[in-house]
Amino acid sequence: MLTPVLTSTRDTSKDESITAWALAARSGDPHAVDLFVRALHRDVRRYVTFLGADPQSAEDLTQDTFLRALGSLHRFEGRSSARTWLLSIARRAVIDSIRYSSSRPRLSDTDDWQSAAERTQPRDLPGFDDGVALAELLDALPDDRRQAFVLTQLVGLPYAEAASVSDCPVGTVRSRVARARTSLIEWLDEAERRTPAPVAA
Repeated sequence: MLTPVLTSTRDTSKDESITAWALAARSGDPHAVDLFVRALHRDVRRYVTFLGADPQSAEDLTQDTFLRALGSLHRFEGRSSARTWLLSIARRAVIDSIRYSSSRPRLSDTDDWQSAAERTQPRDLPGFDDGVALAELLDALPDDRRQAFVLTQLVGLPYAEAASVSDCPVGTVRSRVARARTSLIEWLDEAERRTPAPVAA
């Protein structure tokens, strides 16, 4: 059974440390840069994976986000947490990637590109099927609800910071998350009803 991740907690002292590392990195401290990148790499990758049009490009989008952030770190003043600031940059990187991809033709050297792509995916990893199912359910959500859900429930941002990243009011983020939860729960219930019960031997 696939159980959705509906709650997440975040250590505010860790956010303070990450913001301090970002401010130190701004001054050219290479150790602080390393700590900053390591602390937020997983959150950025998770965020761009669920927001990006092409999950295969998640690592490229993650690298692009950090390149943009490190290039503009001198402008970071610590008025928001470094996590919020970085996820805002990640959001813009995803948007730019989608715009770029939609303006270019897609080429493939095989007639059945979808089957070829599916054959290259790992299938024997623990939890793989649940992860694919969750990704498919999240993909079915409207973009704004998916973004709010991923930011608050998977990345663990407080609603106010998610609102800042999404550039919308906090109440809108709360509403989008509530609607996303309702949809995900309904879809999971529906999927379980359709799954046949195992037959006893």
